[in-house]
Amino acid sequence: MDAFTRFTNQTQGRDRLFRATQYTCMLLRYLLEPKAGKEKVVMKLKKLESSVSTGRKWFRLGNVVHAVQATEQSIHATDLVPRLCLTLANLNRVIYFICDTILWVRSVGLASGINKERWRTRAARHYYYSLLLSLVRDLYEISLQMEQVIHDKAKKEKSASQDPCGYSVADEETEWLQSFLLLLFRSLKRHPPLLLDTVKNLCDILNPLDQLGICKSNPGIIGLVGLVSSVAGMITVAYPQMKLKTC
Repeated sequence: MDAFTRFTNQTQGRDRLFRATQYTCMLLRYLLEPKAGKEKVVMKLKKLESSVSTGRKWFRLGNVVHAVQATEQSIHATDLVPRLCLTLANLNRVIYFICDTILWVRSVGLASGINKERWRTRAARHYYYSLLLSLVRDLYEISLQMEQVIHDKAKKEKSASQDPCGYSVADEETEWLQSFLLLLFRSLKRHPPLLLDTVKNLCDILNPLDQLGICKSNPGIIGLVGLVSSVAGMITVAYPQMKLKTC
């Protein structure tokens, strides 16, 4: 099991690279389709996108193991909210990867009696649940960071014998919004892994929203956010300290 885990860990970087290539092809194809004389380029991009998507399936076969291990780790989180959100999110990821594996079995011809659309919808639904729960965890962590920023600011101003009013709610809506955005910016700036995880989850959730018909998007948007998410994923693989840790 340990050897298999090490092998799948090594493939995560390749999967992120393949994923970035896939969504880059999707974005370029969307941008070039309306232009005349680009039919051959669009067709090549479409074939490359399909080939990369198929190749990614091999790198994702071990993700069920990773999701199970992540579930075991999240159960031991000290804070109740992250423990609940991450455990449920990882359980949904386990189901999602099982559905994805079943779809892969059908795509390679090992089983022909599988309803492709039904299993694809199931996979998208559990992927959506997983990302939604992960975003709830991100929002909770952001709120804690904002509280800490306010606390540090008040403490600093108190020591300087100043009136701690830097983050008070203003009477005018525009001033309140500016204060909130400044507080949010400072909170995320001091915790880059949280910023990276939030951006990645926000980008990723658009795909299942589109597949489930909740919020329809065009291939250009899906390609762009998929590329951003893939780059964020590659950063966490290249620099493990940038991955948001389970508390």
